[in-house]
Amino acid sequence: MNIHEVYMKRCLTLAQYGLGKVSPNPMVGALLVYEDKIIGEGYHEKYGCAHAEVNCIKSVKKENIHFIKDSTLYVSLEPCNHFGKTPPCTDLIIQQQIKKVVIGCRDPHSKVNGAGIQKLKDSGVEVIENILYHEALNINKRFFTFHNQKRPYIILKWAQTINGKISGPQKSRLKISNELTNRLVHKWRSEEDAILVGTNTVILDNPALTTRLYPGNNPLRIFIDKQLRVDTSSRILDKTTPTIILNCIKESMEGSNMYVKFEEHQNFIHQMNDILYERNILSLIIEGGAALLSSFIRNEIWDEARVITNQHLFIADGVDAPIIEQNECIKTEKIEDDWINYYERKNDQRQK
Repeated sequence: MNIHEVYMKRCLTLAQYGLGKVSPNPMVGALLVYEDKIIGEGYHEKYGCAHAEVNCIKSVKKENIHFIKDSTLYVSLEPCNHFGKTPPCTDLIIQQQIKKVVIGCRDPHSKVNGAGIQKLKDSGVEVIENILYHEALNINKRFFTFHNQKRPYIILKWAQTINGKISGPQKSRLKISNELTNRLVHKWRSEEDAILVGTNTVILDNPALTTRLYPGNNPLRIFIDKQLRVDTSSRILDKTTPTIILNCIKESMEGSNMYVKFEEHQNFIHQMNDILYERNILSLIIEGGAALLSSFIRNEIWDEARVITNQHLFIADGVDAPIIEQNECIKTEKIEDDWINYYERKNDQRQK
């Protein structure tokens, strides 16, 4: 690992502190290095607030400010060059007379995508690109999928018994995962923009779909209810958290509950992805039921799956869990009696 990679690795570590807090922006980390010493570092902490480059420069101690112009700026993603919630970071870099910038990867956003780099070069800044490129791409897999594929990054999640059952007889609710795993699931929810379940899951399980077991943001709740069969007293309709009800009957806003209509005889998944793309939803975790999860697998529209298997729970009859075939298990972890397998879909089209 060369010196650029060492510093970029630190940028990537910093960037990930923004997980679940900066969407629809990307996670970004930045360092200022003067004569092999880090004099400033920062990351994008919250959507609408200062970007990583700004926080990095602000962190420089008073006695080191005069070193900024002779330092190298490391940043995990191409600096922006347009006005959004904050001013362009390229302008700040040029204003600070920084002469060298090292970048992890380019920003795929249509308003950036090489334009930030070109602006720096046109101002005489030396730019080095693609340091730990694949790692930089991976931490912003949600952001890249959203901009390159025009849909959210989709995570499938379910729990199953040792013999592959996702629920009991007649779709009855079945407690499968343990309390520690349940807390981890709530952490996962806090990291994504939205969460989706089907009609039967809402009717049979009455889920809240919040992060009550973990101190993080609640995702946007989404559920399918074609004919509006779900009882209005259900927890998912309690108006405590923004919720989208995908249905075939009406479009309306009722408190924080938004009824969004889709066409029943057209491809639901494509319609839903278009609806979420229009609303800047970068990531979606799907938690059931089996038919809904299987439809995404069958249509090959998913990016990652997290499958929890209770190694000691066996039931003779029940609903079969979805099956993932010919996809690589990239990681396995054990939490008491639960084994969690993580999968990535093959033929990843995250990049264009």
